[in-house]
Amino acid sequence: MELLNVIVAAAGAFGFGAFWYMRMSKPWIAASGVAVDAQGNPVNAGPMPFVVGIVAMLLVAGMMRHVLATSGIVSLGGGLVAGAGIGAFLITPWVAMNYAFAQRPAALTLIDGVNAVVGCAIMGLILVLF
Repeated sequence: MELLNVIVAAAGAFGFGAFWYMRMSKPWIAASGVAVDAQGNPVNAGPMPFVVGIVAMLLVAGMMRHVLATSGIVSLGGGLVAGAGIGAFLITPWVAMNYAFAQRPAALTLIDGVNAVVGCAIMGLILVLF
């Protein structure tokens, strides 16, 4: 049951990421500097970014399940706040530091940070539901 819980939480966050980046594709492309084709769409990098994304979501959801369980967080509000806090105060600052050293625009940190905060909040909600 715990494995299913982690998989569903990872899928929820991954699904939000798909929604978010479809809406933010143009600003993200501009901020990231990713290579684009003649139509302005990212050059196909194959399936590897999606594989890495799914594995990353599974790892985050698995660790978040452990953190929530050992902290005794079982309410929807607790899962939401803990998840959002993990995204806002653990993941986003680390991404911001990496982007600062890579001399990436602050807009990239903002776009990716929203994904981390909302995605982790979704994970927290799902993890306390089961």
